[in-house]
Amino acid sequence: MAKQLAFYVDTSKCTGCKTCQVACQDKNDLPADILWRRVYQYGGGSWVKQGNIYAPSDVFRYFVTISCNHCEDAKCVEACPTGAMHKDENGIVSVDQSSCVGCRYCEWACPYSAPQFNEEAGVMSKCDFCQDYIAEGKTPACVEACVTRCMDFGELEELRTKYGDLDAIEPLPSGSYTQPSLVLTPHKDAKPAESGIGMITNMPEEI
Repeated sequence: MAKQLAFYVDTSKCTGCKTCQVACQDKNDLPADILWRRVYQYGGGSWVKQGNIYAPSDVFRYFVTISCNHCEDAKCVEACPTGAMHKDENGIVSVDQSSCVGCRYCEWACPYSAPQFNEEAGVMSKCDFCQDYIAEGKTPACVEACVTRCMDFGELEELRTKYGDLDAIEPLPSGSYTQPSLVLTPHKDAKPAESGIGMITNMPEEI
């Protein structure tokens, strides 16, 4: 198997502080409306009547930080008509903005909303796994910034050996679609991907 870098996230430790998200924006000097890394708050539950009052029942909440998963079957690369979106020898998916025509096909093809359109530049942009940091032997900005140390990175097979092979929980799509280079430790209340149990509860922050 060719080398494939991947991210690991322990969602049982993520507090939703968004330090990883801010670190990514700061390192890449991104506009406020472009989020290469996003933190979703996911929750659900119901209310039951107990006498004259309603009490919460089966209420849950957890956080999932997500960026580009540099997928084995990268739909963005497949959809790109110019070859601007491509994978390198480390398995990193990046966009050559000099070849990008801003058609946004990659954005529509990706189930993780990883490629994002830069209105000012007229081209696509996305997480490139901090390739410059990797080349210098440094840690990606998001991983380095994580306050609870719930994130890690490395070669995919090594991460799977260390942490397991789970690659999807709600609100992420099934890993069968793209074979994401992602390893997760689930929160105790995490719901199976595509189970439809719960909802993203901080969506207005993502708009």
